[in-house]
Amino acid sequence: MTTTAPPPRQAPEDQPERGGLIARVSLGRAFRPVSTEFLLIASAALLLTGFGLVMVLSATSALDGAQNPLEHVLKQGVFALIGIPLMFVLSRAPLKFWKRMAWPALILAVMFQLLVFTPLGVSANGNRNWIVIAGIQAQPAEFLKLALALWMGYVLFRKQTLLSNWRHVFIPIVPVGALVIATVMGGKDLGTAMILVLVLLGALFFSGVKLRIFVLPAIGALGAVALLAVTSPDRMRRIMSFLDQDCLANYLGDCYQPLHGIWGLASGGILGVGLGNSAEKYDWLPAAANDYIFAIVGEELGLIGCVVVLGLFAMFAVGAFHIIRRTDDPFVRIVAGGITIWIVGQAMINIGVVLRVFPVLGVPLPFMSQGGTSLLSVLIACGVLLSCARTLPDRRAVADEAPRSTSGRRPARRS
Repeated sequence: MTTTAPPPRQAPEDQPERGGLIARVSLGRAFRPVSTEFLLIASAALLLTGFGLVMVLSATSALDGAQNPLEHVLKQGVFALIGIPLMFVLSRAPLKFWKRMAWPALILAVMFQLLVFTPLGVSANGNRNWIVIAGIQAQPAEFLKLALALWMGYVLFRKQTLLSNWRHVFIPIVPVGALVIATVMGGKDLGTAMILVLVLLGALFFSGVKLRIFVLPAIGALGAVALLAVTSPDRMRRIMSFLDQDCLANYLGDCYQPLHGIWGLASGGILGVGLGNSAEKYDWLPAAANDYIFAIVGEELGLIGCVVVLGLFAMFAVGAFHIIRRTDDPFVRIVAGGITIWIVGQAMINIGVVLRVFPVLGVPLPFMSQGGTSLLSVLIACGVLLSCARTLPDRRAVADEAPRSTSGRRPARRS
């Protein structure tokens, strides 16, 4: 009778080989191919940021007598150098991190916004939505947009089974959302308040609430915006000038900026007057590097430059909406929907203002307008979108599973 000896125990010197295998597997996961949505969003963000830096350099080269034409673009470049690596670092964050950060992010963003009503606050053009700390000017309301999208995603995700009841939809969404928007309206910034309303409505829409429940807050939001416009003589004056057919009669008044924006676009033609050759930036067009930078793009680079900008925003929108369509996670769908409506909607409003489709609202063009706070907040939001894109199922794995689920085995390949 023969007996088999037990297998020998693994020698201690074999342990490093196992550790090396684990390290190789972890490294492989870290550098595995990313999804198409990830590439579309990241590429659009990088190209728009680079394009924006070039246009900020061109639009600000005439400021201050051109004594230091690089001063403004260097400040913008610092925020780009901070924001771009931060975007890719945050793209590695798991969904648990964003869910845990939802409430703290909203509380901190509201507290940051309230600083505008302290001695740190600065007023400009009738609005009080800026602060100055150690010589650095910032607009806290830009971070409210991302914080509100994350908070809406977390709250609506936790209430997925209760969204058929209007009470669970309205509480705490309506009171908290109204409080957040009120902190911005306290500084008389209707444009930013409208973007926050878009974020709130976008998150509600993508949460899957019933249409009859969604219509009520939508009507309430439109009514609130109309009330805020009617109760402000300055806003009503700008709206009436926008509706005025004979705007030339009010050239030296509220029509001055919209007219010069249209003239800048018109003078560019198809090919433009050449990069850096804008005439409007020489103290003719107010906010040439901020809210009206699209007019400088049209003047210097013509219709072709405008189409390129629109194409990049379209590429961003396609990647973001693909995340919303492909995900099975309600939190991802709601957060991605809110951020997408914010960035794409704000871009459409800004370009519509330059084209005189909308009255002057004072919202920047995402990625491109001068403003470090705006650029940093948008790049961080892109990091959240990229983190959501990493959670999407692999297309190849889904394609392989479909034949197996129907026939029980993979079909033979054709030669």
